[in-house]
Amino acid sequence: MVIVNSFAEYQAFEGKEIGNSEWHKIDQEQINKFADATLDHQWIHCDEERAKREGPFKATIAHGYLTLSLIPYLWKQIADIRNVKMEINYGIESFKFGQAVLVNDEVQLNAKLKSIVDLRGVTKVVITATLNIKGKNKPAYVGDVVFLYHF
Repeated sequence: MVIVNSFAEYQAFEGKEIGNSEWHKIDQEQINKFADATLDHQWIHCDEERAKREGPFKATIAHGYLTLSLIPYLWKQIADIRNVKMEINYGIESFKFGQAVLVNDEVQLNAKLKSIVDLRGVTKVVITATLNIKGKNKPAYVGDVVFLYHF
């Protein structure tokens, strides 16, 4: 875990890898709860028997947006940004889903600091987020997340 206490400490990571989260297993219960929360019960996610029988992956898969929603949880395992009054999820940019996350796959977030800018007291940070799948060469996604920090 990286600990960041100030803008200057954060800036030292610009252009560099910050780190990796722990591995997180996405099971059917999490997929079903996400489906309930988002009202997206498409069979490829929720119907285990049909997915085995008719699906291209022969198993259910996690929703793409479920995997995106893990970013804040996994990011907190990589970096502890201290001395902030407020942190805001500001945006996501240029995300591409490269591979489906199958039920019971384990995923890990890799974070690199693409850019950091001081906007008159508000720090805008762009993190390149790569979600790796254990045992697979191709990531689930790669894209940039934007955070605003008020130090």
